[in-house]
Amino acid sequence: MNKRPANMTLAAATPPPDLEDIEVPLLVEAIYRRWGYDFRDYAPGSLKRRVQRIVELEGLASVSALQERVLRDPACLQRFLDQATVSVTSMFRDPSFYRAFRAVAVPLLKRRRALRLWHAGCAGGEEVYSMAILLHEEGLLGRSRIYATDIDQAALDAAKEGIYPLAKMQEYTRNYQAAGGAAEFSGYYRAGHGHVAMHADLAQRVVWAQHNLVTDASFNEFHLILCRNVMIYFNPHLQEHVHRLLYASLAEDGLLVLGRQESLQLTPHEACFQVLDSREKIYQRVC
Repeated sequence: MNKRPANMTLAAATPPPDLEDIEVPLLVEAIYRRWGYDFRDYAPGSLKRRVQRIVELEGLASVSALQERVLRDPACLQRFLDQATVSVTSMFRDPSFYRAFRAVAVPLLKRRRALRLWHAGCAGGEEVYSMAILLHEEGLLGRSRIYATDIDQAALDAAKEGIYPLAKMQEYTRNYQAAGGAAEFSGYYRAGHGHVAMHADLAQRVVWAQHNLVTDASFNEFHLILCRNVMIYFNPHLQEHVHRLLYASLAEDGLLVLGRQESLQLTPHEACFQVLDSREKIYQRVC
């Protein structure tokens, strides 16, 4: 009489893991080892959804098939970055933030003769141009240097061009007006052939550069850092790492801006910040 192995009942009762829950960590480990881009501490649920979307766009049958392609094809890697790092943004997104920024941050910035700003995770540049417009209207753009960085070089290249769909301008105009804009928004761009081009003088004070918050170090000391809606895609370990990086990059009385769903609570340097606006997550470093 054949005996059933002792562990057969237990194995049969335990559901097998989702195959993609095995494949996705292998994929991001492979990308890190091959190309140096580190997605290993991104929030698992969000990353898995994005990877599934990339598999679909590539016309592949599995995450493992995507791994084989992305390891061998730099063009596939770029497409992966375009999708994996995509963020929802628009000009003057969350208008109440810009109103609060004018009220609590601008008076502090006006005390400085020169300003260094870091816009971390700038994506397609919409929020960089929004801040440039605000600084221009407040008389601060001429004394500012804005460092706009992102992990995705293709996104940076597009941001440098400053070209956006004309169809978006009605929405952006409403946002601008609700954000306390002091002029005609159409005066900041020229339109043609279904697109608009932002005026070049808005970007004269902008330095566009590739920077990876996960693997790269601090590169300057800033009076203002904007890192809005970036860390919501990171797990707690990576969030702590980025908070340390931002703190190390901020002048002693500099300003830090996060997204509404982000917070300094339980971060390594929480006690070193004063809250200027709790809803819009505007903070000032005090130690």
